[in-house]
Amino acid sequence: MSESSKRGVIFEEVSLDYAGQRLDNFLMSRIKGVPKSMVYRIIRKGEVRVNKGRIKPDYKLKEGDVVRIPPVRVKEESKIENVPDKLAHDIEAAILFEDDSLIAVNKPRGMAVHGGSGISLGLIEALRVIRPDITRLELVHRLDRDTSGVILVAKKRSVLVALHEMLQKKSGIQKRYWALVYGGWPKHVKDVTVPLLKNELKSGERVVRASQEGKSCHTRFSLERRYKGYTLLNAEPVTGRTHQIRVHCQFTGHSIVGDEKYATDEELKQAKIEGAKRLFLHAKSLSFIHPKTKEKLHLEAPIDQLYGGFLSKLEPIN
Repeated sequence: MSESSKRGVIFEEVSLDYAGQRLDNFLMSRIKGVPKSMVYRIIRKGEVRVNKGRIKPDYKLKEGDVVRIPPVRVKEESKIENVPDKLAHDIEAAILFEDDSLIAVNKPRGMAVHGGSGISLGLIEALRVIRPDITRLELVHRLDRDTSGVILVAKKRSVLVALHEMLQKKSGIQKRYWALVYGGWPKHVKDVTVPLLKNELKSGERVVRASQEGKSCHTRFSLERRYKGYTLLNAEPVTGRTHQIRVHCQFTGHSIVGDEKYATDEELKQAKIEGAKRLFLHAKSLSFIHPKTKEKLHLEAPIDQLYGGFLSKLEPIN
């Protein structure tokens, strides 16, 4: 991989799908690897033009606008050209829904949603190779690597924007997770609203903790089933903070089974003795209004064999 390359001048006509996007954000998607400060610099210096004229970073593009993108030295990204046949087959088999606007996938545990931090191939990179005919594929939201379940990928910017707006307004979209936790969850605990603070350790590991100095946070919980020594919960994240469900469970004193970041050593030891071999957090369902058809979609993701097999060995409590 060479360190950098210099692009020539590009003149790009804005399609309907990008109409309404800010110029600075449009440029960030076009010249990846360039610092945001450089994007603002080339706009300020007049090197970026729209319809041959100088323009401000917050200008909202219109369909048919012609954007001049100047030569910029960018760091080349290693291009992934091949996906192992088994991985491609597994991803195709995990697709829950697909139309002209989006793809919904039941992401397997252990698969990162995108590359980075030593991972070259994530779900989104694999999908882009598997579906080369689709010009744009972007993650609508994210799941931790060890969390399985429903994840949405947008095929159009307008769909991405509409779904992001639903998530930000907490309206029109509902996520539900299955979380298997240690011990007997108290019946009265239905809402956890403790703020969460994100820290990064010297090792680069990301850790979140409950703190009044953190950002506001809200998770709704309801009982799905009780077992001897465990409780299966429905968890609905009203807000979407990093590790939110995991830390809110830990805060109540009932960590998620197999959570090597937030469960205690004793809890992890107990679960391993009983055969737990994964993080027992699964994005079970996603309900939302389709941005294009306006229909109500309800997508259910079945749990994998490790999750279902462990549950089948537990003793239910009526």
